[in-house]
Amino acid sequence: MPENPLRLHWFLPTGGDGRDPGGVTAVQGRSRAATRRPADIPYLTQVARAAEQAGFHSLLTPVGLGCVDPWILTAALAQHTTRIGFLVAFRAGFASPTLIAQQADAFRRFAGGRIALNVVTGGDPAEQRAYGDHVEHDERYARTEEVMSVVRSLLDGKTVDHHGTHLRIEGARLTGAEPLHPVTLYFGGASPAAEAVAARQADVQLLWGEPPAALAVRIARLKELARAAGRTVRFGLRLHVISRDTAAEAWSEANRILAGFDPEAVRASQERFATMDSTGQARMTALHGGATDAARLTVAPNLWAGIGLVREGAGTALVGSHDEVARRLAEYRDLGIDEFVLSGYPHLEEAYRVGEEVAPRLRALTGTEAT
Repeated sequence: MPENPLRLHWFLPTGGDGRDPGGVTAVQGRSRAATRRPADIPYLTQVARAAEQAGFHSLLTPVGLGCVDPWILTAALAQHTTRIGFLVAFRAGFASPTLIAQQADAFRRFAGGRIALNVVTGGDPAEQRAYGDHVEHDERYARTEEVMSVVRSLLDGKTVDHHGTHLRIEGARLTGAEPLHPVTLYFGGASPAAEAVAARQADVQLLWGEPPAALAVRIARLKELARAAGRTVRFGLRLHVISRDTAAEAWSEANRILAGFDPEAVRASQERFATMDSTGQARMTALHGGATDAARLTVAPNLWAGIGLVREGAGTALVGSHDEVARRLAEYRDLGIDEFVLSGYPHLEEAYRVGEEVAPRLRALTGTEAT
């Protein structure tokens, strides 16, 4: 039985929300059906409060060219919530790590420590160039490692002198009182370069929803890499959820979503994904291979790859009755997953559904309490 506490997080749809999935970080690719609810403060406050009331630990924000700035948005939402945390994503290498640490430190001071950081390296060369970044894949991860090292040291209250390949920092430190709340570093990436960084720097390595056998191999490899670095790493899993009172209802909803996809949107999305140099994205695409029939999109018991036809990044959903979804999550827990970052469409209603129906069943199966 895993020793680490079980944590459930929810996703914050900062690009708009609706009953159907769409692109997240890209400027193009969002259908009207996926964004009927504008991502304004009143609506996102509803989502945040729903997740808070439903017992989720924190809210994950996306970051990218098609996203609003996560720092400003989450700072605003922190004023409308009391307990829930914010898992704020930032692009490593796009801003000084000293500045990033200052922002995170201010957030934790003024929001009662309700912040963790999701460190994103980036896997879309076109998007990277739009930000003015022309660093190649493996070098991006080398740069990310330097950023993570500096940010962690500063948030731990240390004075930093760093002379690396990508960063040269002298005499950096945070002012004010000693840090009262540690800031957890979440990190994602599936390439060898990314896994090496995770082993040396991450507190939590985020994985996308693949069949359990495939994830077991990755988890074992990452544990060994971390052990060789003298560390331990926790694991989180990013998944969508289509959970209903009965399996038939859940699969009916999955089929409704699939039937609503515009074939041109699927084609355009798959063409864009093929240009990325993200190993994780390639693994997601390989699960469905562009197939659009329901049978081929079920890649493991209750694991459906249909969302990845139009959505970059995490593209799989657990589909089934509340009991089935809870059992599948418990199986991932047995593999070593300590945290789940879940989402559903629309995110407002589904936060309640998953929090009220799936979470209690999962905790009963795993013998864990909310943290």
